[in-house]
Amino acid sequence: MEFKPTKIPEVILIQPAVYADPRGFFMETYRAEKFAQAGINHNFVQDNHSGSIRGTLRGLHYQINQPQGKLVQVVAGEVFDVAVDLRRSSPYFGKWVGEILSAENKRQMWIPIGFAHGFYVLSEWANVIYKVTQYYAPQWDRTLLWNDPDIGIVWPLDEDVELLVSKKDAEGIPLSNAETFS
Repeated sequence: MEFKPTKIPEVILIQPAVYADPRGFFMETYRAEKFAQAGINHNFVQDNHSGSIRGTLRGLHYQINQPQGKLVQVVAGEVFDVAVDLRRSSPYFGKWVGEILSAENKRQMWIPIGFAHGFYVLSEWANVIYKVTQYYAPQWDRTLLWNDPDIGIVWPLDEDVELLVSKKDAEGIPLSNAETFS
């Protein structure tokens, strides 16, 4: 496994070693000792699976209490995966990082506690799975506005495909009014 910091160093892109032959492939997607050596030493308590059609934008989600670190992977299709730093003490506060995750490239992204997360589906269908470090707690669930101009995420939206955003996500809070982390 190769662990590469992104432009926000705490957000880490993970490239697993893939062993392929004519039958298919094998790879380790998680090995506690290797993740710990890379500074990702967390206990994962819940696995989530999201399936979405092309043009779906989900996010930007976070929990203000019981915050979650997320290990995100795409097992079918392709997405543009985004993390926004919501830690006021960070030099990257309000900054974002986005990476293409796909079944083909097999990369994962570690999004630490203190970040909002979202993704946009680039393929006809995408299955996104992710491990989290805290249980889902709807009372602490928050949504940061996906198109907040103060953040300026450059989403690779396809003009020929209808943008599909839930009511909850469309009504997200701009960064200037959002609950954040110290």
